Amino acid sequence: MSFINPSELELKEETVISIKRVAKVITGGRRFRFNATVAVGDGHGHVGVGFGKANEVMSAINKAKESAKKNIFKSNIINGTIPHRIDMKLGATKIVMRPASPGTGIIAGGPIRALMEQVGVTDILTKVTGSSNALNVVRATEKALREMRDPFTVARERGITVKELFS
Repeated sequence: MSFINPSELELKEETVISIKRVAKVITGGRRFRFNATVAVGDGHGHVGVGFGKANEVMSAINKAKESAKKNIFKSNIINGTIPHRIDMKLGATKIVMRPASPGTGIIAGGPIRALMEQVGVTDILTKVTGSSNALNVVRATEKALREMRDPFTVARERGITVKELFS
């Protein structure tokens, strides 16, 4: 996989997927910190997901944004949707993503919707079962987007044309 330089892309405004207050119990009481999950993308197939933790919310968001910029990858998007159905299981989270016809919109819950808007998908059907923990849903969606294959690659691997692939 090739490294994608975030300075070469025209990134959209980052999307904060989740912010959690977490506590560490010590002898004097509790120490509170914040976790943030952020997605960045250009709306044309590039997306990155980052995770940050800090004592203040803004610091956590900034750390997550920098982490997301370091983890940008290219996803296969065809005509505003994904090329094929994909079922992904990560931990206790199971997600199903299906391509949709133009005009359907993004039928998805919060974490997946945020990622799809950043990557540039306009029509998709999704379902999350099992754990709906936002971080795990995001990780499962990221893994699914990374593993998606476009028809041209599949046809080349099989040694046939794209037309033969769909007949």
